[in-house]
Amino acid sequence: MTAKVPEAAHSGPKLLSENPAVLLLVTGILVGLNFPLGKIGGEAGVSPMLWAMLVSLGVCIILFPVLSLKQRLAWPRGRMVRYIVISAVISFIIPNLLLFSVIPHAGSGYTGLMFALSPVFTLSLATVFRLRTPGKIGLMGIAVGLVGASIVSITRGSAPEAPPVMWLLAALAIPMTLACGNIYRTMDWPDGALPDTLAFWSHLFSVAVFLLLMVAVDGSVPLGDLALSPWAAFAQLVVGGLTFPVFFRLQQKGGPVLLSQLGYVAAAVGLIAATLLLGESYALLTWVGAAVIALGIATTVVAQMKE
Repeated sequence: MTAKVPEAAHSGPKLLSENPAVLLLVTGILVGLNFPLGKIGGEAGVSPMLWAMLVSLGVCIILFPVLSLKQRLAWPRGRMVRYIVISAVISFIIPNLLLFSVIPHAGSGYTGLMFALSPVFTLSLATVFRLRTPGKIGLMGIAVGLVGASIVSITRGSAPEAPPVMWLLAALAIPMTLACGNIYRTMDWPDGALPDTLAFWSHLFSVAVFLLLMVAVDGSVPLGDLALSPWAAFAQLVVGGLTFPVFFRLQQKGGPVLLSQLGYVAAAVGLIAATLLLGESYALLTWVGAAVIALGIATTVVAQMKE
């Protein structure tokens, strides 16, 4: 049975608006900034596991004082523990490990565009589990975005500088895991649980897992490597910390399918940032695909405003 996500209007910072369309744009922009930051960290030689941990660590640093002041840091129990563990693994640990491992090989722009496939996977799963799905205009936005993402993927995969197929397939696994996380977080949301509380404990568990993985694989936690790119590391902490209070609010207000469409926004932001800030270059047809994705975003926003 699907748990009802509580309408906790005051659980966390009041970020710009509670309008789902605005939350979608804000969250997508924040997520899109992870791609160029991840490439900077990878090129500096920072471990993907360490960089992925920064995202979760940023969430914990920002939410800890907020939740402490509101006295909402009681230890999780029962069903909440299950939710925290499963959502952390399929929503944050696996996708972020894939993301920051793939970026150095496939580029931040292309990897970001893989996020644009998550709405299709999420919509398919939402239909199977009979969750709320968008109306005709919303479905049109998803379809248009998929066309744009397909154009970009085809042009990138056939380009002379295309990465090995292994990394293209690894990038494709990102939207699949994101879709599973989107659906699970809605279906198993613990009764009465607040978004910021779930975000904090899920990311705290993620930090613990990343630490254990680094010790198991490397024998230590190479925190000194962050000195190779200190400003990018700090920016990653801040961006990660700001993303998930809005992210969970978007899930609360808009449901899993609308949430997944932040992938379109993130993809566009990642492609533009990779071009302007990192000097990545893409073929004209890739930009045509990006423009089609932008049309899909606009259609989605219009559909949400009509609802």
